Amino acid sequence: MPLPPVLQPFVKGLAFPESPRWHDGALWFSDFYARRVSRVTPDGRIEPVVDVPGQPSGLGWLPDGRLLVVSMNDRRLLRLEGASLIEVADLSKLAPAPCNDMLVDAQGRAYIGNFGFDLQGRAPFAPSSLIMVTPQGDARVLAKDMHFPNGTVLTPDGRTLIVGESYGQRLTAFDVAADGTLANRRVWAQLQGKGVGPDGICLDAEGAVWLASPVSREVLRVREGGEVTHRIPTEAQAVACMLGGEDRRTLFVLTGRVLVTPEQSLAERSGMILSARVDVPGAGLP
Repeated sequence: MPLPPVLQPFVKGLAFPESPRWHDGALWFSDFYARRVSRVTPDGRIEPVVDVPGQPSGLGWLPDGRLLVVSMNDRRLLRLEGASLIEVADLSKLAPAPCNDMLVDAQGRAYIGNFGFDLQGRAPFAPSSLIMVTPQGDARVLAKDMHFPNGTVLTPDGRTLIVGESYGQRLTAFDVAADGTLANRRVWAQLQGKGVGPDGICLDAEGAVWLASPVSREVLRVREGGEVTHRIPTEAQAVACMLGGEDRRTLFVLTGRVLVTPEQSLAERSGMILSARVDVPGAGLP
């Protein structure tokens, strides 16, 4: 295994950063407990975008450039219009627990996961589902019995969707039909090792997936079938990652303390964004 890239601090003092996206020359992210979506310029300057009272999570963009935001606690998909957020879809009847990460494809279809149980309240595990929302706001469940569907990527040809199942310790792939529905569910990679499980993920041009693993406190690069080519340890819990920068060869890693109360996170401000240069650029979506 080659020597891992060396992570360096990029942004400090965040509450709980998640759902990073490289878009329009900047790194966008949701700060859960600050209840705000922000963007970071390449020189590390933070620019607030919009406040989300229901706690923001997954981010994505419609083909016309409008921002979509998952509002976690009230289980809604929102769209930014000017300075205001409007509801695209109410997901409360489909998602039994807070919604989390999201991928928006080139047609503007949003694929959204949800916890499935009260994680913050330490309730027993329960399986969940993956939901698709069309640009018109129509929502439906596409896949059931998902073990905490989380980070999601789409291959450059738009034909394969890969979802990280945090509690299943696996990456699961689906074939994507022309209408956005999913078929041929299969295990893309079963992860090995105590505490190794995907949270946020991103895809590179060789078809490998970078994944953040909070419990084992590391970031891994995994090929289809499960081969791990790189492991980067992190001092704090790694919760998400994204390949960005002008050439998409900068790996951004977001860290924070999982299962800490919003009040503690806001008081501590220990969340960080780290970065490192890698050899293979990012590919596909997000």
